[in-house]
This record gives sequence, C-alpha cells and structure tokens, in this order.
Amino acid sequence: MRDSDIHAALRILRREVRQWQEPVVGVVAKESRDPFRILIACVLSLRTKDRTTTEASRRLFDLASTPSSMLRLSRRRIQTAIYPVGFYRTKAKQIREICRRLLTEYGGRVPDSIEELLTLQGVGRKTANLVVTVGFGKPGICVDVHVHRISNRWGYVKTKTPEHTEQALRRKLPHRYWITFNDLLVPFGQNVCQPVSPHCSRCKLAGYCDRVGVVRSR
Repeated sequence: MRDSDIHAALRILRREVRQWQEPVVGVVAKESRDPFRILIACVLSLRTKDRTTTEASRRLFDLASTPSSMLRLSRRRIQTAIYPVGFYRTKAKQIREICRRLLTEYGGRVPDSIEELLTLQGVGRKTANLVVTVGFGKPGICVDVHVHRISNRWGYVKTKTPEHTEQALRRKLPHRYWITFNDLLVPFGQNVCQPVSPHCSRCKLAGYCDRVGVVRSR
C-alpha cells in the first residue's frame, strides 16, 4: 500500500464497518464517556471476546462505577461479576489495585497521559492508548493484534511487534486518523481480514493491499 492510498482505504472502511458489531470499548464510550469505565472495560477485554466483555462490564458497573465504590467490593464479588472473562481472578485483583492507586495518588481520577496510565497494574500500551483517545479525546494510536497484522499485511508498515507498529504509525499515519484507526481495523480484522485465510475475494480494499504474508485466502 502506498502512503497516499491510506485516505481511500480508510474512507472505504468507514462505510464497511457499519455492518459489523462495534468494539466493546466503543459501546462503553457511547453509554458513558467516563474514562474510569473505559479503563476498566479495557482491562476486562484483554483476551476476551467482545460480547463476554460487554456483559461482564455491565454487571460490574451495576455494582460499582467509581474507584471508591469499586474498592468497597470484595475481590470475590468482582470475580463473580466479571466471570467468565479471561483471567477473571487476576483481573479482579488488578481492578482493586487500580482503584487503590487512583484514590491514593490521583484523587480518584483517571490520569490522561499514556505514561501515567502505564504505571497502573494490568495496563499496557493498548489499554493506555484506548483510554487516552476514547476517554479523553487526546491523540494516540491503539495497536492491538488486528491493527498490527493488517497494517503489515497492507504493506503500510514493516514491523515485528505491536509496539513497533505503534511507533511506525505515529511517524506516518496522518493525525486525523489516529483516534479512529483502531475502531476501523478491529471489526475489519474480525470479519474480513482474519489472521488465517482472510476473505480477500470479498474485501473492498483488495486493490490497495500488498497481501504481505498471505499464504491462503478465501
């Protein structure tokens, strides 16, 4: 994919994503622009399907929706609320620790910088970027496995890890696409540009894609 093709490719994706389920963080953000809810939903979403995360998030937020009220819940009660998300026991512990840190160090508020968010337990660059962009509307590029895979498959970047992909995209992706890039590529990756045997025959972006690493497709 040539650098100039990104504009046409993302215009097409904006139309295409309307037919697919919105990522869970987007659903939470529409229900509430609260950075705390977005942060907790991001933590729950790691290695968990979106539908499971959405249901678990709603059960948990029905019980508590602030750091102070969340900390009043026992770890066992949080575990019960979020089950069956992946690693639910570990995530219950992380949620309580995050809430403790928010209360003792940030006055109960979620920090709005990637660097500070990365100091919270269980928060990596993907989550930090999502909270900053979706929760605060600040520039950032969330790179998960879909964004990393597709950006390289297109030939738009040539990187080995999601962290390297984030840095490469920061250097070349036009700023106006930063916040929405993840929202477009995640459902595209789930429904068309899948890891193994992507649906190239019905992909509206086939003319822009270098198909890097594609051995078999449908």
